[in-house]
Amino acid sequence: MLNPKNLELQPGKLQKAPENFLSRDFASALTEQGMDDTRRGFLRNSFFAAMAAGVATTSLATDARASEGDPAILQKQPWQTTLGQPVAAKPYGMPSKYEANLQRRESPGLTRVSAASVAFTPLQGLFGMITPSGLHFERHHQGWVDIDPAQHRLMINGLVKKDMVFTMEDLMRLPSVSRIHFIECGANTGMEWGNVAVPTVQYTHGMISCCEFTGIPLSLLLDMVGADFTKGKYVLAEGGDGSGMTRTIPMELARDDVIVAWAMNGEMLRPENGYPLRLVVPGVQGVSSVKWLRRLEVGDMPYGAKDETIHYVDLMPDGMHRQYTTIQECKSVITTPSGGQQLLTTGFYNISGIAWSGRGKIKRVDVSVDGGRNWREARMESPILSKALTRFNINWVWDGKPAILQSRAIDETGYVQPPIRMLREVRGTRSIYHNNAIQSWKVDTNGEVSNVQVG
Repeated sequence: MLNPKNLELQPGKLQKAPENFLSRDFASALTEQGMDDTRRGFLRNSFFAAMAAGVATTSLATDARASEGDPAILQKQPWQTTLGQPVAAKPYGMPSKYEANLQRRESPGLTRVSAASVAFTPLQGLFGMITPSGLHFERHHQGWVDIDPAQHRLMINGLVKKDMVFTMEDLMRLPSVSRIHFIECGANTGMEWGNVAVPTVQYTHGMISCCEFTGIPLSLLLDMVGADFTKGKYVLAEGGDGSGMTRTIPMELARDDVIVAWAMNGEMLRPENGYPLRLVVPGVQGVSSVKWLRRLEVGDMPYGAKDETIHYVDLMPDGMHRQYTTIQECKSVITTPSGGQQLLTTGFYNISGIAWSGRGKIKRVDVSVDGGRNWREARMESPILSKALTRFNINWVWDGKPAILQSRAIDETGYVQPPIRMLREVRGTRSIYHNNAIQSWKVDTNGEVSNVQVG
């Protein structure tokens, strides 16, 4: 087991920091003198051995705090002397009031047109790989709708033996699957193309979420209607909201791991995430995972819908548009410490982040604290799944000097996440979509963390 004395906390009052900023007492996990040989040995041997074996860390209480007597331990607190709330007071569980600051947020820098909007996931305050349903990012083209499932229908037509119309009851009687996948908007990190340094990871990367989705494999429905797989090369997915969002899905994807989903994280979809029915196209830009799904049509060519010919296209350096871009390439970002946070003292910190790839599993993540001059391999936390977020962690002892934190992911195909300079050499500077460049966070001498671009 880990020796608790190897993570000494300085005596004093524990301060809760907003939105999971690093608290003063935990940040001073090592002594003010930095790392002596004993602590180096601990980090090199005990910590890595224990993490590899999955051993939980022991209490971080210090001898000093215990010997002096901590009022929070010695004195009864108000919640220990009163009757708690009954179950019926909260028929649907909600987060603690002390976590009220952790919420989806709209960017003040984005133009809001009618009901079209974006709400970013607070990546800086999340743990593991699963995004809570209430914090899944939102992207609407004409506002979200709450559809009566009893009135909702899914039609499948086109190059099929027979057109079919399904009710929600029909669909939910069929064999279902549950799989964990990320959904990422193609414009995620888009503002970074033009050297716009938005302040926090919520705004740079917050248009990504990862959930467990439950529904029917699209391949099963295509078999039921007798889809013509010889002539039928594409599937058109049409949404039931006011924008009439439609997307062309290549048949090889449609027959692979695409899900017609009605549930997310063990419960029915939230209205803002497509209730009662949506498409989930793993690894592909989020706009293809059409919400409020009402129709699927099998065809022999791309459909050229408005949101794949005018919007969601990549403007290349030669002025041409790259259309029908789909795969979200390998990408990662450090979420803690990250922009807008502050390290309150020198000492030991756990650098944590997420990595993902639309082509499969993450194979490795490297972390640099000096702007990419030197890299160390991070610990990847299980489970490591295909087309899902993977959490990574690495130890770091901050000495109070300026630092630039970066992460670089490599997926199972061998693809390496590029620096922004290399991406711009191919894509130019006028793009919006599919920015998977390495993100840099600058740590100043006062501990403030900010967004910077390092080629």
